[in-house]
Formats: sequence, C-alpha cells, structure tokens
Amino acid sequence: MAVKLFRAAAAVAVSAMLALGASAQGLIRDAEIEETLREWTDPILEVAGLVPADVELYIINDPSLNAFVANGQRIHLHTGLIIEAENASQIKGVIGHETCHIACGHTVARMRAASVAMRPALVSIGLGILAIAAGEPGAGAALIGSSSQFAALNFYIHTRSEEAAADAAAVKYLAALGQSPAGIVEFFENFRYQEVLSDARRYPYFRAHPLASDRIRTTRELAEATGLMDTPPTEREQRQYEMMRAKLVGFLDSPLKVRRDYPATDKSAPARYARAISGFRASDIQTALTEIDSLLAEKPDNPYFNELKGQILFESGRAADSVEPHRRSLELLPGQPLFLINYARSLNARNAEGDTAAAETALRDALVAEPDNAFAWAQLAITLEHQDRRAEAQLATAESAYWVGDIVRANAFAKRAAQTLDKSTITYRRADDIMLITDPSNPDNREFYERYGRKPRLSLESSQRPMPFGDFSAASRQ
Repeated sequence: MAVKLFRAAAAVAVSAMLALGASAQGLIRDAEIEETLREWTDPILEVAGLVPADVELYIINDPSLNAFVANGQRIHLHTGLIIEAENASQIKGVIGHETCHIACGHTVARMRAASVAMRPALVSIGLGILAIAAGEPGAGAALIGSSSQFAALNFYIHTRSEEAAADAAAVKYLAALGQSPAGIVEFFENFRYQEVLSDARRYPYFRAHPLASDRIRTTRELAEATGLMDTPPTEREQRQYEMMRAKLVGFLDSPLKVRRDYPATDKSAPARYARAISGFRASDIQTALTEIDSLLAEKPDNPYFNELKGQILFESGRAADSVEPHRRSLELLPGQPLFLINYARSLNARNAEGDTAAAETALRDALVAEPDNAFAWAQLAITLEHQDRRAEAQLATAESAYWVGDIVRANAFAKRAAQTLDKSTITYRRADDIMLITDPSNPDNREFYERYGRKPRLSLESSQRPMPFGDFSAASRQ
C-alpha cells in the first residue's frame, strides 16, 4: 500500500511539473494558417541549423497563451497565443525562442533536469508517508501535496539559463534574417503583469517562461544592439497575421465577440472574413455567403476564400454547389492535401457521373502527402464503397481507425478485408500488417482491449460513419 501510494504521488508530482500543455482541447488543421506559420518558421529553422522538413508544427485549440516544444522536434502553438499577439513579429519571436529549445538541445537536457528535480519531491513524499503511518495524516497530506511544488521550483532553477539562451538565440536568428527582434521584447513587456499573478491564474506560457525584469532587460539590450528594432513587419506579413487572427476569432469565439472585434461598420478584409466564418458557424448562411462573396469579388484568385465558400456550401447542405469552389481552390493551390480532401468529400456527397473516380484520385494524392490522415482514409472508404470495392473499403476503414488509435476497430476491419483480398497484393500485406500490430493477443495491446471491455466488432455502417472535418476542425493526424 505504501509503495503504491508513493508511486502514485510521484506520478502526480511529475505530471504537475511537466504537463504544460495538458489543458489543450485538441489539434486543429487549417491550410491557410499552416501555410502562413510555415512561411514564417522555416527561415528561422534554417538559420538555426535545422532542417525545416524535420520539424513539425502543431496548432492547439486552446484559448490560453502558450507555446512549447515536446516529443522531439515538434513546436506547438496555442490558438490563444496567436490571437493575443499583436503582429507577426511577436509570433516570430516566440517561434525563434522555441526553435532554440530544439537546436540548443534543451529538450534532452530538460528530461535530465526533471529527473534531478524530482529528488526533493520524492523525499517530501516519503516523509509524508511516514507521517501518515505515525498518526499525523494532516501533516503527511501537506508534505505529499507540496511535493509537486518542490519539484517544479527545483526544475525551473535548471531551466532559467536555458530560457535566457533561447531569448538570445531568438534575437540572433531574426537579426540574421534582417528582421526586427522587437516582437519578442514587445511580447514579454505586454505580459509583464503575469508575474504578479498567482501561479494558478498565470498563463501556461509564463509558468514555464517566468518573466523576471532582468530577463526582459537583457533581451531588450540584445535586440537594440542589432539595430533592427524599428524594422516593421512587411505589409504581407501583417496582412497574413490579421487574416489568421480573424479566422481564429471567427471559428473559435462567440458571435458576440466577433461583432465586438469586427463590427459591421468595419469593411476591411479581416473583418469580413471573421463575419463570414462566424455567420457560417452560427448557421446564418446568408450573411456568411454575402461576406465571402464580397471578398471573392475583390480577390477571385484567393484559394482560401474559394475553399471557405466551398465549406460553407457543403456544410449547409449544398454539396453539389460546393464542388466548384473546392475545385477552384485546388486550381489556385495545386496539391494542397486539405483542399484535396475537402474536394473529394464534396464529390463523394454529390456522387454524379465521374465523381467517384475523381474523388479517389484526389484522396490518394492527399494520402501520399499525409499517410496518417484518418479522415482522408475514411473518405476513401466511402469512395471505394461507391465502386463496390468492399474489401478495399474495409481496409481503408481499418487505416482510418488505426490512425485515430482505435486498434479494436482497426483489427476488426483489417480481418474482414484480408478474407477477400488477393494474398499476392500490397493491399493484403497492409491488412496483414494492421492485424499484426493490433492483435489482441499481443501483450502491448491487451490493456487497450481490457480497458474498453470489448472484442472486435464489425459493422457495415461504421465504415461509412462521417468524421468531423472541414477547413478548420479537430485534426485527424496524430
């Protein structure tokens, strides 16, 4: 009993110290936002000596202000940070800072620091257990409860030098690109007040990146020494930021906030964009179409405006009408995986002559770029079912289930597919692979099957169950 309690308390302490992004509501995918952030991030990665293709960028749907590196070369940005920033320079400053954590090897160093930081916490837990055994449950509980705080304080002592190094590196990277490092200074100064708040009320970013006055002062001195502080973002960058923010606010915030931030009197492109999206989300389709059509009248060759119109039409029940805007978005931005998937979804729903073949081509192209996109696999299952290619559809359903982590369903559909597929084909070998790695007799999978208390079940309907997706939605990639 004491050993179990000790281990459980230790796990709580570790979780409290390291799970900085635990409040996230899920990943989102959006072609426009991803393209913008990659355009800003890749040059910074190159200057830092990293290969951009090796560094993944994730957008987390969370209103809190946070950014972090986790699970190797993966930069995570909260939507709250993007919305609260004021310009492209501030976001670039944060990206530069997080880039250093990868390039400077801080992710590995922090794992070692976490191990060292746990030592006083474990002592506190042990003393707490002894106090409980000695008949002092109140004192014991207090000692165990404070263990995570001891761990966190000790951990952040190890990270202060890394944070200072990351600040300096961000300034260096931006200066090497001839860009202003003012953004990182502005970002820190805008949120200086966070230091006077309790830890519970502080944004996650500033719990992990404490804003000591000397840190801000040092960063400002380094930035001013570059001589680039007064270099403003380009018009393109600022427009990209304003459109990105408008899109996030339109999709994620209430219609009331959208009307407050982007009133009807504001005829700018970002304001109309936000109102079009908000109208669509509120089922005010007429407003949504009026606003997006006004943007298309000015910029008919904007792929993202065309894609949004396609999404509005599709999700308001006008699947046939949505095909052309989606086709046009692909014509303007060929090969974009999310565009290909949305186009295929519209074709699947319209299901006119030639639509099935076109949908399959689009989906297979998308899966070349994103082989782990579960929604693309689900749409491919529908496309193949339309062609009476049942076994291949079942395999596509197994792929979809596998990539969202439902190994029970993946195993069931892989087995069904394997019963019919030609054993000499690549598709059969893939079905066999899925069966092997999702096998319930595999000790690595046993806990999953037991947790859900069920064995593989088969359902024709489940292979065609729609999955939430759109230009902006919960991510299907893991």
